[in-house]
Amino acid sequence: MSSDRITIRVPQALGQRLRSRSRLKGRAESELVREALESYLGQSSGERPAYELAEEAGLIGCVRRGAGSPAKDLSTNPRHFEGFGKDKPAKTRARTSSRKKNRRNGK
Repeated sequence: MSSDRITIRVPQALGQRLRSRSRLKGRAESELVREALESYLGQSSGERPAYELAEEAGLIGCVRRGAGSPAKDLSTNPRHFEGFGKDKPAKTRARTSSRKKNRRNGK
């Protein structure tokens, strides 16, 4: 891999964090710095996961509340549970079963 070499100075605390992360991840410090630069500059050499791209585009996160925004939680609104778990009325079942009979008999 052909590459340019640069030298930078970082505050001591940042250097310590870099060394610590390098040991923790088992990766070279230079690899972590390249990754950070690619992320910061918005040019990745490899493919990025969809989650990362969506997060960067602002598609992942909190929904702002306001007029026209979705409800916090549909399960808290009893209106959404009307008829939930109840059997269909007998008339509906009778019509449905007669339609099935008609289909079977070719009517």
